[in-house]
Amino acid sequence: MTKLGSTDLDVFGLNLGCNVFGFTADEPASFAVLDAYSSAGGNFLDTADAYGGDGGSETIIGDWLARRGRRDDMVIATKVGAWEQRKGLAGANIVAAAEDSLRRLRTDHIDLYYAHRDDPDTPLEETLTAFDGLVRAGKVRYIAASNYSATRLAEALSVSDSAGLARYAALQPHYNLVERDYETELGPFVAREGLATLPYFALAMGFLTGKYRAKDEPGDSPRAPRALAYLDERGERVLAALDGVAAAHGASVASVALAWLRAQPTVAAPIASARTVEQLADLVASATLELTEEEVGVLSAASS
Repeated sequence: MTKLGSTDLDVFGLNLGCNVFGFTADEPASFAVLDAYSSAGGNFLDTADAYGGDGGSETIIGDWLARRGRRDDMVIATKVGAWEQRKGLAGANIVAAAEDSLRRLRTDHIDLYYAHRDDPDTPLEETLTAFDGLVRAGKVRYIAASNYSATRLAEALSVSDSAGLARYAALQPHYNLVERDYETELGPFVAREGLATLPYFALAMGFLTGKYRAKDEPGDSPRAPRALAYLDERGERVLAALDGVAAAHGASVASVALAWLRAQPTVAAPIASARTVEQLADLVASATLELTEEEVGVLSAASS
């Protein structure tokens, strides 16, 4: 288990992305994935009110938690602000959305509650005051930010510190072996502030699983066209490096890509999703795969 930044949340090294629940995975398939993940020691679920249509992902998770009696074992992260029916980070919207999420998740508290994306039209103090009220009421344990720039994240932390409001404890950015803009400004800032990072699209739309190696391979996922966009000279170089490290460990390319991400400064647990139990196996294996410094360096050089 890994301590999530300055919080008291102990989380598994693979944050299970639940964006596919209610979308490309129906309830029985989602339950099977959740059963397998928890059986492997996983305890960290990432969802949002926008996932699965009409809160479908949260509803599936809530039903699973209730039927299996696992609420006390799991760390639940969800988000507010991106769903069209609860769009933005106005204070009243955050409070209403939290109540909706609590109902769908069938719980009395959310462990980690994200601002799904920045809302420049709402004053940061209004947003953070609403989050703070939820924390003080015991309905949310910690708050976090997703898709914030370094500048806006700094402004938000400053508002929290000056007004004595709950402070973002974690950041969810777009970050993986072929998307490394995070390292320029956000990474150093997050490190200085003691925040934890939970990267999404950790496998680059599936490209870093190694299943997309030819432009004429359509794949079986809605994300296939976006994954194939990475298949250029640099992408081929990254896949070759991943193949070499994977062979040395007897591991999958996906496991190695996630292990590289987990080895980066500030990263607590990469986020990755699975539609099936078979897909989940490689993701879970990454949580215990330890790469050498040399291997991390080889992979980093290949993607630079």
